[in-house]
Order: sequence, then structure tokens, then C-alpha cells
Amino acid sequence: MAPARPALAAITALLIAATLAPAAQATDLLQAWQAAQSHDRELAVARATQATALPQREQATALWRPGVALTAAAGLATGETDTRGAQFAAPGFGQSTGVDFATSVTGGTATRVALQASQPLYNPERRAQQQQLGLQADQTDLQWQAAQQAAMLRTAQRYFDLAVAQEALRVIDGQLDAVRKMATEAQDRFDIGSAPITDTHEAQARLAQLQAQRLAAQADLDIKRRQLADSTGMPPAALTARLPGHGEPATTHALQVWQQEAEAGNPAIRLQQLAARIAQAEADKHASAAAPKLDLVAQAAQDRLSGSGDYGSGARNKNLNAMVGVQLTVPLYTGGWRSAKQEEALRRWEQAQAQVDSTREQVAQQVHAAWLGLQLGAQRVHALTQALTASEARQDATLTGHEVGHRTLLDVLNADNDTAATRLALAQARSELLLNQLRLSQLAGQLDEAALQRANQMLDTPSNQSRPSGLLSTK
Repeated sequence: MAPARPALAAITALLIAATLAPAAQATDLLQAWQAAQSHDRELAVARATQATALPQREQATALWRPGVALTAAAGLATGETDTRGAQFAAPGFGQSTGVDFATSVTGGTATRVALQASQPLYNPERRAQQQQLGLQADQTDLQWQAAQQAAMLRTAQRYFDLAVAQEALRVIDGQLDAVRKMATEAQDRFDIGSAPITDTHEAQARLAQLQAQRLAAQADLDIKRRQLADSTGMPPAALTARLPGHGEPATTHALQVWQQEAEAGNPAIRLQQLAARIAQAEADKHASAAAPKLDLVAQAAQDRLSGSGDYGSGARNKNLNAMVGVQLTVPLYTGGWRSAKQEEALRRWEQAQAQVDSTREQVAQQVHAAWLGLQLGAQRVHALTQALTASEARQDATLTGHEVGHRTLLDVLNADNDTAATRLALAQARSELLLNQLRLSQLAGQLDEAALQRANQMLDTPSNQSRPSGLLSTK
């Protein structure tokens, strides 16, 4: 049995190494976006909608191409003609007046074949319809661009939500470890009579609070991880996000510049402007000046009726005609329908114009909020960084004071809690600062992979992400 011991020891060592190895490599922001492009459900809907832009443009082009139609019909019909007082002339028969002609087909076979081609020459209504189709195609393309930028921002939001949730759980775990040690030490000191029972109760109470907080933090982490997994298609267990590092986004633009860029490039404003132009084209389509239309037409038709009638069994009527020319159509009266449609379209145009102004105002407010978040966020990060340094120094001093009897255990626990809260607030502030930079880019219509790449470069390294929480440790 002795030779088996080295093998058992080797297996044990491998198991321990596997246990200590990181569970999953951290996913960066750009990787999350690249995965989301093929898995995000809202983006998939927008992609399917964008595919309608090309057919809309083809429809707009086809409106001014010639149309050709073939009509064929067959059935049972009856035809009777009666002509009296006609004049008849033919070679060899001379000329006769007062001649009567009559034909009769009862329940005969009737056929009709007609071929017609038309080319619009002048048609304001069709021109307005063509403009509408082109604008709708532009709108569809712009909706796709807006959906892509919204998906980028949504992915970044979920990514940083996961990173902050991970940090919250890591901070609480560090607190739990420290408070467990303090609770054990307090109990030992009470047992030997060097500490009051209140220290034990305070440590146990804080331990119970932290355990409850950990359950909530774990649930929040699972939810945030599932949200990012749903939009990226990545396995939840493989998702580990990285927090922003110590750098800060560049704030080169003044608020006025951001407002001007948003006015020119914001997708929501541009979509509303296109909607207003579509509404204007609808009003033009029903204007009185758009009613007349002129077409170049060519047609040929043959009508045939054969069968039995009053004058024999071999009766037949045949009519063949052809024509090439222009056709003018002018509606004279529509019962008020055209004017009512135009009035409705004009009111919708006014509504669309008002919506453009409303959207401009909303976007300006959003830009202002994101810009302030970027400006004040940098100051907040700086203040919280200093606060964390001071909190950690206070924590060390409080722990030392407790060891020499100048501070109570409650003072130590409070210092520990303040440090943990500051550390988590700093992580949230850094994430929000980076998100505000991306929000500004999205509001200006400039959010793209290059912007995500710049944000990705500001993430902390995986080695720093897995650093110890720096919380209270007892000696």
C-alpha cells in the first residue's frame, strides 16, 4: 500500500490547485458588446426592421416606371343590336338608304382580351408618395443606427452593473471574514474575563446583519449576471466583469459643444425630423394641385361574342381596337374626401413639428444631466478616493486603539463599515463616470466601437480586480 501514497498526494495537490485557480477569466467590455451583437433580442428586432429599407427604396423607384397589365375574361353573354334607317354602300351593289341591320346572340360565348401599358408623365400625388417612401427608408436606416447605439449603452450599463454587484459581494465577504474573527476574539476575551459581554453581542449582531446583506448582494449579483448573459449569450458562470480603474474619461468638450453636436446628430431628433417631413409629404399628396395626372397610355383589346340567336346559329360579333396617346385625369368632385384628408395630414404635420421641439428639449436636458454627471462625477471620484484613504487610516488607528484598550469593539465595527461603504461608493462612482461619457456620446449620435474601446482601456486589470478587499483583519 505504500507506493499508492505518492499518487494520492499528487492527486490531492492537483485538486487543491484546481480549487484555488480562478473560476473564470474576466470578460472585458468590448468582448461583451461583440457577443451582444448576435444575441441581444432588441437589437435582433431592429436588424429585422432595417431589412425593410431596401424594398422601400425599390418601391419609390418603381413608382415612375411603366406599368403593363393583361386582362382576359370569358363567360356566357347575350348581345342584341338593332339598326334602322342606315345607309349601305358596297362595290357592285350601289348605294341604298333606309337600310335596317340586326344581330342577335342569346346565351353565347363571350371573350375579352386587353393589353394596356401606361407611363406616368405628370403626377404630383405619386411624386409625394415617392418622397414618403424614400424618407421612410431613411427613417428605417436611422432607427437601426439608433438601436445599435442604444444596445451599446445597454450592454455597458449591464456590464458595469455586474461589476459593481461583484464588488459589493466581495466587500461584504471581506467584512464577514473580519467580523467572524472579531466575534471569536470577543468571545475568547469574555471567557477569560478581559472583555465585557457587550462586545460579543455587538459582534454577533453585526455578523447577522452582514449575513443578511450578503444574501441580498448574492441575489442582486445573480440577477445582474443573468441580464448580461441574456444579452450576450455567454454562460452566466463564465461572466466576470471588470471595474473601471483609476483613470478618468477625457472631458474636452464644453456643454455648449455637446449641445450643438446633439442637435445635429442625436438619433431621436433626426427621427422626429424625418417624421415631420413624411407628414408634410402626406399633406402634399392630398393637395388640390396634386389631383390632376397625365399618363402616356397604349392599349389594345378584342371583344368577341359568338353563338345562336334570332337570325341563325352561326352569329358572331367581334370588336378589335387599339390606341396610343396621352390620358389626362382630373377629379372634379370627391365629396370632400380629398380636402378632409389634407386637413388631417396638416394637423399631423403640426403634431410632428411640435414633437421635434419637444424631443430637442428632452435631449438638451439629458445632455446637460450627462455632462454634469461627467464633470461632477470626476470631482466625486476624487473626493471618494481621498475619503477611502482617510477611512482606511481611521480603520487602522481604531483597530490599534482597540488593541490597547482605547477604542471599543463597536468603534472598530463602525470604522470597518464606513470603509466598506466608501469603497463600494467609489466603485459605483467610477462606473457611473464612465457611463456618463458613453451617454454623452450616444446622445450626440457618436457612440461606436471606438468609443467602447476607449472605455474598455480604462478598465482595471484582472489582477487588481481580484485584490484583497483591504478590510479589517485582526492580529
